[in-house]
Amino acid sequence: MRCRPTTSPSFAADRAESGFTLAEALAALAFLAIVIPVAVHAVQVASLAGQVADRKLVAARVADRLLNELIVTGQWKQSASSGTVEENARVFRWNLRSESWDRDSLRLLTLQVNYQVQGRDYDVQLSTLTDNNQP
Repeated sequence: MRCRPTTSPSFAADRAESGFTLAEALAALAFLAIVIPVAVHAVQVASLAGQVADRKLVAARVADRLLNELIVTGQWKQSASSGTVEENARVFRWNLRSESWDRDSLRLLTLQVNYQVQGRDYDVQLSTLTDNNQP
């Protein structure tokens, strides 16, 4: 038994009608015109959040190291309580505040480290108590 392909006039007519209409194409373009800018903005926000988190981690590490150095060396008692530190090819500005504590002879030391991400300023603060009578 032999099978022959048959050509039907309705097959050609169905194929010609299977495309998109102009209204459907315009609706798809309008939808993309709305979705693409929103998606690009979401990627930019995510990128900024990632950069801020990365620099905040480095700034916290810098603050911890500096605060420990200032306490161990006793430099926190000197008047020069600000400066800059470079780490991972980035510059971090720092400022140390010393305030009296309500109890005993303790001092509250707060080290603030400032950094920039995409032109915006951010900061990390690290505080600790120290004995005012220590040498």
